[in-house]
Amino acid sequence: MPVAQRLAPFGTTIFSEITRKALAHEAINLGQGFPDFEGPDFVKDAAVAAMREHPNQYAPLAGIPTLTRAIADHWQTRTGQELDPSAQVTVTNGATEAIAASLLGLLNPGDEVVLFEPYYDSYRACIVLAGGTPRCVPLRWPDFRFDPGELARAITPRTRAILVNTPHNPTGRIFDESELRSIAELCHRHDLIAITDEVYEHLVYDALHRSLSVLPGMGERTITISSLGKTFSLTGWKIGWAIAHPDLTRAVRAAHQFLTFAVATPLQHGAAAALGAAEWFYADLAKDFRGKRDLLCDALESLGLPIVRPQGGYFVIADHTGFSKVLDRQDDLGFCDALIERVGVAAIPPSFFYEHAELGRPFVRFAFCKREETLRAAIARLERIGEAFGSA
Repeated sequence: MPVAQRLAPFGTTIFSEITRKALAHEAINLGQGFPDFEGPDFVKDAAVAAMREHPNQYAPLAGIPTLTRAIADHWQTRTGQELDPSAQVTVTNGATEAIAASLLGLLNPGDEVVLFEPYYDSYRACIVLAGGTPRCVPLRWPDFRFDPGELARAITPRTRAILVNTPHNPTGRIFDESELRSIAELCHRHDLIAITDEVYEHLVYDALHRSLSVLPGMGERTITISSLGKTFSLTGWKIGWAIAHPDLTRAVRAAHQFLTFAVATPLQHGAAAALGAAEWFYADLAKDFRGKRDLLCDALESLGLPIVRPQGGYFVIADHTGFSKVLDRQDDLGFCDALIERVGVAAIPPSFFYEHAELGRPFVRFAFCKREETLRAAIARLERIGEAFGSA
């Protein structure tokens, strides 16, 4: 049977394709952004205990009260703002479902959503599935800042929302105060809703992350999305949440109830335990990931792959053009295919994260959310890149 027309343009995700090629060539996979190490035992132990001691049936639509209260407490610690967990917090099947539920709950056919490219690939697909139209504003190399004028021009009378991801995947940028204020000003001027994906909120290295929601007047018009998976290296649990004013929460839940309704009950108990972690946990987490970032970034720079050192997140973007100029296919997919076949390292071609694909073709994305030994093994292979590509 043919794929529905609204989904046909998206094809199979690039992550599946790169992983398939990596397995075929026994390449070290620095492509898809998931850790090759386990999350903390105290979180897993809480989930196991819940399986044995608590009901294993459907959780409430909004999430178990223990977790919604933990999310509200975590938010207050971060921002100083109090939440009503019963009216402002919704637990979802990962941040991806929170994004889908927000868009499905808010958009009417023909509504437009402004987003920044490159973007997490589900954003554009979810906008289209919700009957909306994406309008993209580029973050340009080398600093990956947006042009406020371009952002203002992207807004039309049909614009309903702006979708913001900070810390940003895949560039690692953390939007600064001036950028957040320019977004907030446009939201007020045009009566827009902001949807913010902040799953990398604790993986910050060289800049301060601030939630758009805390800016004056933005609490009433922002849906803030985060998740357990990135912070606690438990991506397979798919525990996310959306924080919003009660009016916006009703929109999220209107869609959430028909997407998944409820999220795995024992894992919610584990997530509540995770959010009770002491502050030193988050400090150690950032320190550990900063070390992994610097290990890979230093190596890429020394090998002649220009980078922009990420301020947060899991990923680093590099310019491959110094090597790919010797290839028959000189774009990012051609480079990534050759990197797998000739060097034995897998990375992601970021043009798949752009509406204007040409903007991403000079680049390649590496993930550093791996064990140190994995990164060192990949670096040892990457040291052959000059010989493998006949270029420097």
